[in-house]
Amino acid sequence: MIRLPPYATQNFAVRKPMIGTAVGGIVSGQARAAMEAGAAILEEGGNAIDAAVAAGFALAAVEPWNSGLGGIGFLLYRPADTGKTIAIDFGPQAPARLDPSHFPLTGKTGGDLFGWPEVVGNRNVHGPLSFAIPGQVDGLGLAHATFGTMDWAMLLERAARLADRGLPIDYWTTLKIASAANELALYPSSRATYMPSGLPPVPDYGKITKFLPNERLALTIRRLQLKGARDFYDGALATDIAYDVQEVGGVMTRDDLAGYRAKIVEPTRVSYRGALVETAPVGTAGPTLARVLELLGPHVFRHYGPDAASFVAYAEALRTAYAERLAEPAAPTSTTHLNVVDRHGNMVALTQTLLSTYGSRLVLPATGILMNNGVMWFDPRPGRANSIAPGKRPLTNMCPTIVSRDGKGWFALGASGGRRILPSVAQVLSFLVDHNMDLDRAFHHPRIDVSGGPEIDYDPTLPVDVRAALTQRFQANALESSVFPSNYACPSAVMIDPQTGGRTGLADIMSPWSAAIST
Repeated sequence: MIRLPPYATQNFAVRKPMIGTAVGGIVSGQARAAMEAGAAILEEGGNAIDAAVAAGFALAAVEPWNSGLGGIGFLLYRPADTGKTIAIDFGPQAPARLDPSHFPLTGKTGGDLFGWPEVVGNRNVHGPLSFAIPGQVDGLGLAHATFGTMDWAMLLERAARLADRGLPIDYWTTLKIASAANELALYPSSRATYMPSGLPPVPDYGKITKFLPNERLALTIRRLQLKGARDFYDGALATDIAYDVQEVGGVMTRDDLAGYRAKIVEPTRVSYRGALVETAPVGTAGPTLARVLELLGPHVFRHYGPDAASFVAYAEALRTAYAERLAEPAAPTSTTHLNVVDRHGNMVALTQTLLSTYGSRLVLPATGILMNNGVMWFDPRPGRANSIAPGKRPLTNMCPTIVSRDGKGWFALGASGGRRILPSVAQVLSFLVDHNMDLDRAFHHPRIDVSGGPEIDYDPTLPVDVRAALTQRFQANALESSVFPSNYACPSAVMIDPQTGGRTGLADIMSPWSAAIST
């Protein structure tokens, strides 16, 4: 019998340049245009928080499938002068009127992110009942009010202009819209925003790039420029958002918005090989990362590079840590991550998300805000620790991380990719700490993915002995690192060289738009 080889799509090697600067700043993340917005703020004298706020808002305009004003997230900030890292929690919270009885089960297994039992009409996956209260605007507003140095309106100006110009119609935009077209088409406002002709837009061959403008989003950002972040929650904009939600059939109210507050909290901290690792707090993947590092502690790594024993250790630590955490099958998500280091050495690691690609897939008609589908983080089955309940906060997968050594900031790191985030962050962190790699070597080194299920996946470009060790010990499968779908998480980082003080930055090598921008 003739056996066909496993189907493979990648027949090329991809590289991204590591960006460096001797004394300036760097912003790195998944969408170049937004990173340029952050770098422009650094050029104008802003600090790392100012740049992160500018880039975070710009992502709403240029990478709407990943994050936006209707999303949530976590931010870590390490000021160079005090070295005291703080976390800002602007995570998801269910609306007060969310009724668990609105999510009856069909008796089938769901096909989306977490493998929960299927809900009638997928109401927890997309549409107006899937909204959690969005925290991103308040989170970035709190970061700016507490640690920023530049005028708020200036930080949002690039985002407003990018929204006015709109999404560039290139192959990546076409692909991302097409991947969610069936559900975007269910909602007239979403269809009008992303598929005005009724189909995903396609670029014109050989011609100047065209754009899909979002004037309603641009106007909303302009209102935030004028009135400030809390207008989203307490002001006229909050009234309009609540009306928008009511019009599309949602249960989130103006009182939900008014009651939402981002919080400054302590990060999760763990010592690892003489370095201090500070990551996201309880309710995220941060504590699980700390557990992985605790399990890796006794392993003796070869200094010059990860070998077969290293990857077996990674797999065992990740399997154990995930066995202690809520089990959820992996699937496509919409998270994005960015990092900033400024000329003073201040560092930011910021993760933002809508949860699924395009979140709820529903753009609010009047305000142009694409809403998250944070209700999907909850288990739709009643009587469980993570069951749907009004006002409740679910467990998320975000893992922004800052690492310092000898009292000095070393690198800021994070990733997008749902449950694949933790394995990516853990391995890249180990490459940097245990194997003394620079960002270029660490980001271009193939990885494995261990996300809590019975199987592990490995990049087939790993050395033969590594692949053999993994397949002998685990139920392991070869899985390409591809442009689409993103089979592995998408990390980005900035780093300060401990000896020279020079800065470097790099973004995910497989993401077409990812970039690190220096000043």
